[in-house]
Amino acid sequence: MKPGIHPVSRPVVFRDRASGFTLLTRSTLDSQRMIEWEDGSTYPVVDVEISSASHAAYTGTSRIVDTAGRVERFERRYGRSVTARP
Repeated sequence: MKPGIHPVSRPVVFRDRASGFTLLTRSTLDSQRMIEWEDGSTYPVVDVEISSASHAAYTGTSRIVDTAGRVERFERRYGRSVTARP
């Protein structure tokens, strides 16, 4: 590897703004805001909008919404019947 071309990787805390979930990991991101972690050390904190703790696909709260009859319109357009075929 060439020296001096790779970004510096450091410990950073990612905080989910929606759920308050925090995760200490390594990242090349940096922040001026600091947070005290459970071990008593302070680390830069990066706020994120969505994480696995608040995303609907990971929490199991996702649902399929059929807006404006998309399924029925598809079935009419391509000739499928509403009843299931064996």
